[in-house]
Amino acid sequence: MRRAIFLDRDGVINRSVVRDGKPYPPSSVAEVVILPGVAEALAALHDAGYLLIVVTNQPDVARGTTSKAAVEAINHHLNAHLTLDEFRTCYHDSTDGCDCRKPQPGSLLSAASQYSIDLSRSYMVGDRWRDIEAGTRAGCKTIFIDYGYDEKRPEAPDFIVTSLLEASKIILRETL
Repeated sequence: MRRAIFLDRDGVINRSVVRDGKPYPPSSVAEVVILPGVAEALAALHDAGYLLIVVTNQPDVARGTTSKAAVEAINHHLNAHLTLDEFRTCYHDSTDGCDCRKPQPGSLLSAASQYSIDLSRSYMVGDRWRDIEAGTRAGCKTIFIDYGYDEKRPEAPDFIVTSLLEASKIILRETL
């Protein structure tokens, strides 16, 4: 069985656009800023044998405020500049009832099935309660990147950090 790191996109890999204490995705590739230490963290995790799978909610597509093409262009840009294995993007809104929208664990579970991933030896890294809840429901260890957003907080992440680089060091230390 393989191990994976499931990563939220906005706020974990690239900077979120924060307005009134709430995070939003960049609207175009021009707004994308890869966070400091991300390339280094991803390379180290990949070298340690982890699959790196981005699991991102992008409900603005269903809401009609951004296009699927804009989201895919951002994903493609990140994939071209970073060591990542796959993007799993949910384009649904909260009311759609899909199992791929975090906090539901569907995207993690389907990846685990496709790639023979041992979820108990895998991690979900996110900056919002939905990320941590999805990881918990899937049976992963969870790491919350705390930016102090003005919104609901996760209930019981396994670790709380300030960056993906800090998270990678915990993961690599736990792996040994």
